[in-house]
Formats: sequence, C-alpha cells, structure tokens
Amino acid sequence: MAIDEKLAIEGGTPVRTEPLPLEFPGIHYMDEEEMEAAQRVLNSRSPFRYYGIDLQGEAEQFESEFASFLGVARAIAVNSGTAALHVALAALGVGPGQEVIIPAYMWVSVVAAVVNLGAIPVLADIDETFTLDPVAVAKAITPRTAGIIVVHMSGAPADVPELLKVAHEHKLFLLEDCAQCAGGSVNGKKVGTFGDMGIFSFQMNKNMTSGEGGAIVTNDSSLYKRAFACHDTGYARDDDGRAIFDNLDLCLWGRGYRIDELRASILRVQLRKLPRIIAAMHASKYRIRRALEGFPQLRLRKIVDVDGDTSCFLISTFETAESAQKINQALRAEGIVTSSQGVNNVVMTNWGLHVYFNIPSLVNKTSVDRKGSPWKLAENQASNSNYQKGSCPVADSLFERSILLAIPSCLTRQDEEDIVHAFRKVLSR
Repeated sequence: MAIDEKLAIEGGTPVRTEPLPLEFPGIHYMDEEEMEAAQRVLNSRSPFRYYGIDLQGEAEQFESEFASFLGVARAIAVNSGTAALHVALAALGVGPGQEVIIPAYMWVSVVAAVVNLGAIPVLADIDETFTLDPVAVAKAITPRTAGIIVVHMSGAPADVPELLKVAHEHKLFLLEDCAQCAGGSVNGKKVGTFGDMGIFSFQMNKNMTSGEGGAIVTNDSSLYKRAFACHDTGYARDDDGRAIFDNLDLCLWGRGYRIDELRASILRVQLRKLPRIIAAMHASKYRIRRALEGFPQLRLRKIVDVDGDTSCFLISTFETAESAQKINQALRAEGIVTSSQGVNNVVMTNWGLHVYFNIPSLVNKTSVDRKGSPWKLAENQASNSNYQKGSCPVADSLFERSILLAIPSCLTRQDEEDIVHAFRKVLSR
C-alpha cells in the first residue's frame, strides 16, 4: 500500500516521476552482435540477396533458421509485415468476388491487404482473449467467403485450434497473422504453423526486429512457390535458383518485396535472442498479473495458453467505460506512462488503427481508384459489408472498458513494483 494514500491526480505524490521504458522488445536487446552482423554485410559490399561481390547468403540462412525455429517447412523473408500479408493472400488466390473474415481487433495492414487485392474484408467479433471468437467467425461465413485471417494480438495467441476446425469444416483457408506474437505457441506448437500460411512482422515494435521486415511461412510446397513468385519478380525458382517459366500456375505478377542482406543479418541475431526476450517479458507480465488477480474491480485478459504467451502487453478490463477512463487517468497521474514518443497505458478505444472503427478508410469504404474498388466492383456487389462502430458489440464493449499496458523487455524489478504499487493505490480508492 502506498505511504501517501492521496492519489496523485488529487494532488498526492506520484508513485514514479521517471517514464517507463518504451515498448520495443527486440530493440532493448540490440548490441554489438547486430552491429557486427551488419558490418559483415557492408564489408562484403553485397547487400542484395541474390548476387554480389562476396555474397554472404544471410537472407537464405535466416529463412532456414526461422523455419527451423518454428518447426515449419519453408519461410520467405520479405521487407515488411504488410508485404507478407499481401504475398500470402496473393498466393492463396484472393481477389474480387471473395470475402475474407478478419477480427475487430487487428492492425490496419490486415484490412489493407484484403482491400488491395480487390476482396471484401468481413468483420467478426472477438471474445475475452481479444482475438477472433470462433462462434462469431462461423456466423460471418457466406458463400463468398474464401478464408479467415486470425490475428494473434498483443502478444498472446488466439484459440487457433478451434478456428482451424471452423476453417476445415467450411473448406476455407486459415492465414495466421503473428506480427505481434513471434515465438508464441499453443500447446507447444508455434503460432504460424497451424493454418495454411503464417505471416510475421519484424518492424520496430515487434518481439524481434530489424527496424522493418517480415516473413511468410508454410508447409505447403505449392503455396510456397506461389508466394515466392509473388514476393519476387513473379516467377518461382527451381532448386538451382533459375526462374520457372513452364508452369503457368507459377507465372504470376511480382511485387518486389524481397528482403535485403543487411536486415536478414540482423534478424539472424535477433532470432537467437528471441527466447530470452520473451522470457523477460513473460516474467515481468506474470509478476504484475499475479499481484492484480485479487482485485475484484478488474478482470484480466483470458489467455489461451499461458506458457505460449509472449507477454508484450497486459490488458485489464473494468466494469464500465467510465471506471476504465477514471482508473486510466489516475494511473497516468501516478507516472505509469512512457516518454512522449511512446504509447502506453491507454484505454483501448484510443489504441489507434488497431481498432476497426478507428480506421477511416474502412469505415468510409474509401478507394484508391475512380471505380471505388473493391467496394463497388461488380464481382463484390453481393457482399453487404458494414464497418461502423456497433458492428462488433463485444469488441466495442471490451475496447471502452479495457486498459492496455505495454510490458517492455527491459523492465526492472523496481519498474514492476511501481506498476503494481500504482494499480493498488488507485484501485484501493
């Protein structure tokens, strides 16, 4: 209990005056190893993955190591998580006349990838895991549904085994977006390996990072070849690296999403550190969770598999939107904030483009062309899509009643104690 029981928001002494560390899990573990890896590529003067003066093969080695880490057959490294989504959906044949089910809680790139391929995104509600509700998904299926994108949000896995049952029952593809959950698992099986394909992001905020980057993984050799073609010049390659021109199913249109050797070299180092990064976040998060479990005012996010939670965020839910707002403001006054460039300790309605009704382009069905693609395409006229707030009532209620707190990979015991201290101080009042 606090020495000074008067809340900081009421003029009392705040729990802390120094901001908490910024989230950036992989960044906090960057050191000379990443610098040496990048320097090796620069010394070789061969930053392009396919040829150079002294090619180091960093991209190819990273793909092999990442696939081995996940326990999946093949991986393709690309230059962003958004690129990974585009490539995977293109490999799966998504286009006009199709619908793809997406969760109400995701990142805008999920919507963008579907829309940019001319298909219609269909929202499905979430449950207390803050990921897709399998029952809601089943209700969202229509004759035009091609597949489901399950997003393992805020570090914790979705109930992907149940979602896989729904996909198989209705003969739909299941694409796993693991951008925020690299290294996560369900019952010992890594996320990204349940569905037809999985995608990852290595952007600055992620569990492992090269600043920007991504990957697509799959056990399906045909999907791998199609994805490879899409990410490169439009053509798959044989075992000797030669383009395949005599299989029209693999003669596609390339997007030039190749990763470079510099980023691949950094990712190889970060991948080796990933278990340590996750272990640090997991220890911090569950020390805090255990301390908060006894408070009747809040309910903590349902976790499908505690051991498989990468733990980069903690979500607490309160009885009403008003109480969530008041508690959030009081916690922020106690110093549970990061520096101004970071976003931490927020009511989830303020969590930007992660929330469906905060995406203006989706809510207003905007288009990059004069024909209103994909919304007004003739092939999509049978789809009746709605993205206004109220479309996903469970998500809406959870968002307005929940507070999201980042768990950086470098929290000290003092940082953890301060977070718990602030919660106890505020909740006791």
